Amino acid sequence: MNVNTLSKEYFKISGADDKAIVGDITYANAYPDYLVIFVHGFKGFKDWGTHELMAEAFAKAGVYFMKFNFSHSGVKPEDLSDVNDLQSFSNNTPTKELYDLDKVITYAKNRFPNLKFVLLGHSRGGALSILQATKDKRIIKLITLAAIPSFRSLWNKEDEADWKETGVRYILNGRTKQQMPLSVGLLNDVLAHEIDYNLQSAASSLNKPWLIAQGTEDSAVKVEVAEEFHRLQKASALLILTGGNHVLGASHPYAKKELPTDLQYFVDASIAFIVQ
Repeated sequence: MNVNTLSKEYFKISGADDKAIVGDITYANAYPDYLVIFVHGFKGFKDWGTHELMAEAFAKAGVYFMKFNFSHSGVKPEDLSDVNDLQSFSNNTPTKELYDLDKVITYAKNRFPNLKFVLLGHSRGGALSILQATKDKRIIKLITLAAIPSFRSLWNKEDEADWKETGVRYILNGRTKQQMPLSVGLLNDVLAHEIDYNLQSAASSLNKPWLIAQGTEDSAVKVEVAEEFHRLQKASALLILTGGNHVLGASHPYAKKELPTDLQYFVDASIAFIVQ
């Protein structure tokens, strides 16, 4: 199926701490079987770079595509252009994101009760998607791109003592040059849920189709991480993208009308995985 007439539907629901989750759904005038729910990564957001082009590619193939901003992504509901609410960003945690993700899936299920749901998570969003898919019967397939091996892999463990003492840690956003604050609440949340949020344990217990994608030139996540997930879940499919970086050639802002070659290959492989 390939259609060109696309429509978009917007939604806003309440997330963690009653902060808004803003999202949209791209679809074609077709009768689909599947809805992809895209889970953005750390410092990401639903309208970053190529995400809209990716949504259109799935929709043209007859797969509905939902993307959203986590309530504490740092993107204001009234300004979806970038991460500008650093206080909300600082107070984000995996627990809040998992709460938000469950709320989004519930909204989607009420809106599209007859569709089959697929989670597509990038980087930290991939980690969240693994955890959610493992426990959520509403999710029938999982796709991860550059999924991190653990939430603690996002920082240096030797910085944790100072982080606990000062209560805040700053990370540089290489794109915007912002010094982005992270409350010690993030560290405390991850440490308090080390067993619950163990991604290797979740991967080994996942009992549904899983496509694991990873670029070989990813400076943030090593290929060995994807290979280990694949080893733990032998029923998974492993897609290694030779030369691919963490975002498969994408950038923000992104002015071209076509997806980067690596990302287009990933999208095509994902669509084939979904509808097979």
